Amino acid sequence: MSYRKRLALLVLLDSLIVSTAIFIALWIAYPSTIGALQLDAIIISAIALLLFHHLFATVYKLYNKVWSYASVGELVVIVKAITLSILATGIVQFIVNDFSIYRRALLVTWMLHIILIGGSRFVWRIFRDRYIASNDVNQKRTLIIGAGAAGAMIARQMKTENKNAELYPVAFVDDDLSKQKMQLYNLPVAGSVKDVPQLVTDLDIEHIIIAIPSLHNGELKKVISICNETKAKVQMLPKIEDIMSGKVSVSTLKNVEVEDVLGRETVELDINTISEYVTGNTVMVTGAGGSIGSEICRQLMRFTPSKIVLVGHGEFSIYNIDMELREQYGDTEIEIVPVIGDVQDRTRIFNIVETHKPTIIYHAAAHKHVPLMEYNPHEAVKNNVVGTKNVSEAADTFGVKTFVLVSTDKAVNPTNVMGATKRLAEMVIQDLATRSKTKIVAVRFGNVLGSRGSVIPLFKKQIEKGGPVTVTHPDMTRYFMTIPEASRLVIQAGTLAKGGEIFVLDMGEPVKIVDLARNLIKLSGYTEDEIPVKFAGIRPGEKMFEELLNENEVLPGEVYEKIYVGRTVEVDSVRLLDLIDRFNGYSDVELKDALMGIVFAEREMVVAEGS
Repeated sequence: MSYRKRLALLVLLDSLIVSTAIFIALWIAYPSTIGALQLDAIIISAIALLLFHHLFATVYKLYNKVWSYASVGELVVIVKAITLSILATGIVQFIVNDFSIYRRALLVTWMLHIILIGGSRFVWRIFRDRYIASNDVNQKRTLIIGAGAAGAMIARQMKTENKNAELYPVAFVDDDLSKQKMQLYNLPVAGSVKDVPQLVTDLDIEHIIIAIPSLHNGELKKVISICNETKAKVQMLPKIEDIMSGKVSVSTLKNVEVEDVLGRETVELDINTISEYVTGNTVMVTGAGGSIGSEICRQLMRFTPSKIVLVGHGEFSIYNIDMELREQYGDTEIEIVPVIGDVQDRTRIFNIVETHKPTIIYHAAAHKHVPLMEYNPHEAVKNNVVGTKNVSEAADTFGVKTFVLVSTDKAVNPTNVMGATKRLAEMVIQDLATRSKTKIVAVRFGNVLGSRGSVIPLFKKQIEKGGPVTVTHPDMTRYFMTIPEASRLVIQAGTLAKGGEIFVLDMGEPVKIVDLARNLIKLSGYTEDEIPVKFAGIRPGEKMFEELLNENEVLPGEVYEKIYVGRTVEVDSVRLLDLIDRFNGYSDVELKDALMGIVFAEREMVVAEGS
């Protein structure tokens, strides 16, 4: 129906109701004395009532509402418009009727208007909800987990969508005993979360929505695990922090990701300490366009540094993070400085640090791909070892207060070039820390979900192509952490720096890669019959499992929630610097042997000290 036809119909309907309601009200209010009433005053009151009703209906936009979605808010507007029109009519009646008002008649008229005008609007919504929206056999029967405010909003939205909506709510589940056997929007709370598999079967559920945005990761993991026992597709509301930050709205549904399955309880950061450490200071991040580096930048911006220097070798990645931060924080006084520079270029790095004089440097620039570094050991040394030496020595030379190296679990007992070069990078800064006024530390953690080169994007591409999903070995395990959590803990660890420490983030329990692949297949809506898992064999340089600290390195107890610190180990700086000076003259094989020789000698020394 066009807007003009709809408007004419509503105006005509209201006119009939208003014109007749006052006469019906007089008959109800004064059944025995109606003949004694002033007819002229009544007719004038009816005309005034009609005019005032349309006036206030226009003011409150009653003719512009979409009444198929009418709710309490629309009812309040109707009451306001009708009340004002009755009051205005009462004033007119008082003037034309010898300063008297038929109060009972106007009160009954007021009630009749609310019942008839309000009812006429809500009848359409009821008819639509019951006989139109629910009759589409193509809609997927949906179970909503969580009968709270978010669940109610989702149910209402789905029930009032047009008949082409994909989902139709059937029932809720909620662990709150006070909600059991109750109804919400005419939908039953049919059980608790543990009942989901049975309810999916009993109610022919095709779709499940987890509508509890405040769920912590540990609780969410349990709920998702129960849902994954069924064949229904699972979606969820965004997390509460994403809603509060304005990234998404409450009504936005998202697919369950592997991050949600593997996620852990969020660590509460020491906001005051980080604010004192970052707020008003200049911060520099190398590798600022990478997965970890860019997230460190995002997290730092929350604490309002005076300047953030984004250093990176890749032009496009620096452009992206620069534009993102400017778009989100362009109205603040934070100075955002994008800098193209290679950490291997010592002169350039020294120039950048001297120019901007950062208080804190987060060094996230590194080559991290294990098989690629096996084929390119010289590039691994240049970027991971020499690059770290350049940035840390620039920090020392120009009086930077704190330098934080982002390291990896692959630096523990390394069996590959990448891990060995990261361990040498740690040794470089540990050696420098013994004579520097700069607080120089490393933060070591495992794989991050969704980072460049990680298995998650690879698995997703393989699933999109129809499989198979390739896993190296059925027993291959890795530690995993989300990028935001890793970045937050790196920032927190920087506040704990005294100099020379290797901080280690608690990565939780290691995860089998094959389980990760199977979870991702399931979350993508497939079975292993449709997308098979194929074992491809261990790649060059890979270990079956990773370690964060060997038993002789770790100090007992956390220095902060999920943050541990390793023992200080004496570094053979002569041998280390000799390799850095001479590595360009080595062949690939000779360089690998030299790298492994240094880390093996250190391992022997650690074992000897430990015994």
